[in-house]
Amino acid sequence: MVSSTSDVEDGGLGDFGYKESLDRSLGKFASFAAGVSYISILTGTFQLFYFGFGSAGPAYLWSWPIVFVGQMAVALCFMELAAKYPVAGSVYNWAKLLGSRIVGWSSGWLMLTASIVTLSAVVLALQVNLPRLWSGFQLIGDGTGEYDYATNAVVLGTIMIAFTTLVNAAGIRLMARINSAGVFIELVAAVLIAVILACNIQRGPEIFFSTNGYGTEESAGYLGAFLVASLASGYVMYGFDTASSLGEETVEPRRTAPKAILRAILASFVIGGAILVFAVMAAPDLNDPELGTPQGGLQSIVTSVLSGPLGTVFLICILVAVTVCSLAVHTAAIRLTFAMARDNALPFGERLATVHPKYQTPVVPAVVIGLLSILILVINVGQPKIFTVLTSIAIIMIYLAYLMVTGPLLKKRLKGEWPPKDLKEGGYFTMGRWGLPVNIFAVVWGAGMALNLAWPREAVYGTPWYNTWGAFVYIGVILGLGYLWYFTVGRGHIGTLTSHAATTTAGTAEGEKV
Repeated sequence: MVSSTSDVEDGGLGDFGYKESLDRSLGKFASFAAGVSYISILTGTFQLFYFGFGSAGPAYLWSWPIVFVGQMAVALCFMELAAKYPVAGSVYNWAKLLGSRIVGWSSGWLMLTASIVTLSAVVLALQVNLPRLWSGFQLIGDGTGEYDYATNAVVLGTIMIAFTTLVNAAGIRLMARINSAGVFIELVAAVLIAVILACNIQRGPEIFFSTNGYGTEESAGYLGAFLVASLASGYVMYGFDTASSLGEETVEPRRTAPKAILRAILASFVIGGAILVFAVMAAPDLNDPELGTPQGGLQSIVTSVLSGPLGTVFLICILVAVTVCSLAVHTAAIRLTFAMARDNALPFGERLATVHPKYQTPVVPAVVIGLLSILILVINVGQPKIFTVLTSIAIIMIYLAYLMVTGPLLKKRLKGEWPPKDLKEGGYFTMGRWGLPVNIFAVVWGAGMALNLAWPREAVYGTPWYNTWGAFVYIGVILGLGYLWYFTVGRGHIGTLTSHAATTTAGTAEGEKV
């Protein structure tokens, strides 16, 4: 282990044997904005409200605080880790350090593939919003044809991915400026939406204390419907680790990253929750079947309450949120790719880990991830149900990747090996005596939520059987393909690349086991 002083200077890079290679220029707001834009209050709540409401009605919103409490426990564990190791590809590096090389690689592989699929899923939100602004955005057909909607979504999504690729390739400073401006607009718009909805409420909070007839067809009654609907909240509140994953590009990361993680999840919970609650209370007609469809959902409530030019302005703000969310997801995937590649833990590691001398950013991963996301997006044209399954299991893979961090961290705590003494001594964030109970809860929560997300349900994943059991089938295939490379080729070559090794270890870094 390196000294506390060295940690302050390199943000924990010395513990991994890495040298500085990225542009350290992000400030406090940019770090916070990265986490907020990945969670994306307006993108997530507007994209998934229909699913939660359609499955369990207004009372599904109780899942919002439940998911927040669980994810906050995970976030607190991540805050401690970020206070010690704010490095690129945080989840991968943390799992590697706390667990083992195979645990780290597995978490990184799951997180990376999930992030690529997530980018494809996020850009689909453009199709829900752009044609509402202007019919000219329906570039394919008039929207009534069998494949018009899905094909147009792919075209609009491809344009967005091309944009995020160019911005990310141009360097972290440009990305941070666009992201920070977008997040500022998103936060202001989200607060105003919540306030205006609150000023137009038509019913009281009692609507949240009744099943309203939902769950009667479920074998487990309303509980079964609620567990399904809770996926809508679970799909939104993640990605807060992005603030730490950009730690190598952040000024004073050991102090900045933990605070950014906390502020991102708190802001998302409070503002997002306010929008959801007041939207239900302000909806003109809760029996409108459109509320449970992707074409209706939360957008239909907002546009009916905020009619005219004001509604159009807020739709534009939602598009801004989708843009910065796409940008943040792409950025996080790039940093994870870079982190694994400099350990030679991915095919073509040297190429993927190359930092552009002018832009000081990994350009090749930006392009590769963009192309892969577009290819996955094309699946949505002819097989929209398979695409839905893929985007759903991507969230499960992220929860599993998080579990591969909180689990080994708990083991370290039980052995008395965590937290490091320098956290308290240096005034960095630490949970102190609350660390053990919070960590235990984070592990139990992560396992329980992953199981709930993965549970085979036709209502969520559809048919045939390989879609119903998609969480197990597709994740099994993804892990199987990854392990095929890992055990046949990768295992013998994984080690810090000489080009990224710290000076003191550069001579023996190539092939060093990590």
